Amino acid sequence: MIKVSDNAKKQVDKLKADQEVSAEAFIRVGVKGGGCSGLTYVLDFDTDLKEDDKLFEDKGVKIVVDKKSFLYLVGTELDFSGGLNGKGFAFINPNASRTCGCGESFSI
Repeated sequence: MIKVSDNAKKQVDKLKADQEVSAEAFIRVGVKGGGCSGLTYVLDFDTDLKEDDKLFEDKGVKIVVDKKSFLYLVGTELDFSGGLNGKGFAFINPNASRTCGCGESFSI
């Protein structure tokens, strides 16, 4: 399961309204090679559910993860920080053994 913090839920709702995203849209979360630690997170709105996708819902936010990425993301929490040290979504991933300074990439 992938969890959503209260701050992330508020930001997702705001982005959906600002970008006029359809009510059927969900957040697609994934992992791809890259970044200074080897793997980087991918996050976007999507409406195309694929056969091997895993669908989760937390606090009314639907999150979809492809099967391969789920192996890296199981137990992760999606958070949002609007503080002085940076603004944006953050992944609190218990599977990451190392993360880069900006928090956008990790390794297992």
